[in-house]
Amino acid sequence: MQSLIIRLRSFFNTITGSIAFYPTFYAIIAILFAIIMKVAEGYGISKSLQESLPIIVINDIDTARNILTTLIAGGISMLVFSFSMVMLLLSQAAANYSPRVLPNLISNKRHQYILGSFLATILYNIITIIGIEPTGDNYQLPGFSVLLGIFSTIVALAAFVYFIHSISTSIQINTILENIYNKSSKRLQVLIKQQTIQDQFPETNQWYTYFTNRSGTIQNISVEGLKKSCETCKTRFEMLITKGKYILEGEALFKSEVELNNRQQTEVYKNFNYSESELVSDNYTLGFKQITEIGIKAMSPGINDPGTAIDTIDYLTDLVRLRMLKKDHNIVLNEDKEVLIKLNTTKFEDLIYDIFASYRKYCKEDLSVMSKLLQLFSLCMGREACQQSYYTALYLQAKLLVHDAQESISNSHDIDRLKAQFESIETQYHQLSSN
Repeated sequence: MQSLIIRLRSFFNTITGSIAFYPTFYAIIAILFAIIMKVAEGYGISKSLQESLPIIVINDIDTARNILTTLIAGGISMLVFSFSMVMLLLSQAAANYSPRVLPNLISNKRHQYILGSFLATILYNIITIIGIEPTGDNYQLPGFSVLLGIFSTIVALAAFVYFIHSISTSIQINTILENIYNKSSKRLQVLIKQQTIQDQFPETNQWYTYFTNRSGTIQNISVEGLKKSCETCKTRFEMLITKGKYILEGEALFKSEVELNNRQQTEVYKNFNYSESELVSDNYTLGFKQITEIGIKAMSPGINDPGTAIDTIDYLTDLVRLRMLKKDHNIVLNEDKEVLIKLNTTKFEDLIYDIFASYRKYCKEDLSVMSKLLQLFSLCMGREACQQSYYTALYLQAKLLVHDAQESISNSHDIDRLKAQFESIETQYHQLSSN
């Protein structure tokens, strides 16, 4: 059951992340509402309003048709312009920042709601104008439906004004960085709260190893489903892969304390969800990667924007300090506090190496960026860490950064300034090591 839930959740995240999901949903709602209004007109809703509030009901066929035709044409123009703006937004974001930020921009619900309101208004007005029949002695013009079409267009116009404001701010780099940071931070905080005090797991050298039955990227692992498998099979598991990693068919996936039969293996495999979509809300390491790629892209010769690179380092400082509170693996317990599963995550040492190796490669000639990176290490050294090895990893990265800077920066005064910052970091490290 848990494996089904995680698959449904992943499917929902995938379809709602599509830019066409909410416009399509709104369009279906508009069609159904137009049909309901057609039925209501058959019961004389417009006639009743004509008798009680004649000032708000249009009762002239030519006027109604002209109004609806104008609204449909204007709505189509707004829809085309809005879609063009969205495509331009995505193109600029991919060219100036990183293609990895596109899923976050596409999944922006506000833009999807606005586009959906345009499409819904157009379809409702089209169905309404089709429902206007030739004049007859007993014919009542669907004036109330026409009135609702006018009101819906007014709402769409207000949404269009908001859309221009929203799309102009969403393309700004600070907004993009803040969104990525917030999602990564929330995910890390959830994982930190889920940590257990228990840190011991039995030796698994003699356990049975099971391999992947397909290639792909594992985006989610159903922990609750694995716990049930542990109880059913009377075993314990060690995960050999991490979320977000692309694995090949036949690669080691997990270990089991007890040998599993084919049926049991099939049930365990259902708890691994393969997906090529990259969502920061599911995997915080993607947030680190996206922020890093934006900073590196900003330092490319075609853009040359050290200010943006420094902004990315500010966000990375907070995320690294938060990551220092999380262990490199998670131990899952049952209700009796017994150890069941060991979940491996991206190691802190590997994570920061991947980040700062890129900065050292592309930013080593810029004094301001290198100084900001050393400031990051100094601030993180003063932060509490759940493992002493995290300080060692930070110290080694600072040492490598100064080494690369010495080979790239020729000005001795600049080098002395960086060395002074490093000496402060070195002092912090030795004090932490002696404690």
